[in-house]
Amino acid sequence: MSFREKSAWAMGAVMLVTGGVYLRVMLALQADAPVREQILPLMLWVLLVIGLSILVHVPLAMAERKAAQQPADEREQLAIARAGRWSGVVMSVAAVSGALLYLAHGNGNLLFYSVIMALILAQFADYALQIWFFRRGY
Repeated sequence: MSFREKSAWAMGAVMLVTGGVYLRVMLALQADAPVREQILPLMLWVLLVIGLSILVHVPLAMAERKAAQQPADEREQLAIARAGRWSGVVMSVAAVSGALLYLAHGNGNLLFYSVIMALILAQFADYALQIWFFRRGY
C-alpha cells in the first residue's frame, strides 16, 4: 500500500468520524438556534479536523519519510484528479439538494447545515474514491 493510499485511508477515517460528530451535534440543535450556537460546533469541527489530520499524518510521515517527501507519481496523480472530479459531482448534488430543501422549508439554517454537510460528504467521497482508484489501478 502506497503512502498516498495510507494517507487517504487516514483522512477518510478522520472525515467520517468528525463528520459523524458534527452531524450528531447539528441534529441536537434546534433549526432556529441563534448563530452563536450554530457557529461554535462548526469552529470546533474545523479544529478537530486539523488536529486529527496532524495526529494521523505525523506518524505516517515518520514511518515512511522517503515516500512522504516524494511527489505523487503519474498513476497517483490521475487517481487523485479523477477522485476530485467525482467528489465535485457529489458536492454539487448535495448542495443542490440543500437548496431544494431550503425552497421546501424556507429555513436558512437548514441551507447552512446542508452546505456544510455537502462539503464534508464531498471530502469523504474524495478520499474514498482515491482509495478505489488506487486499488483499481488508475
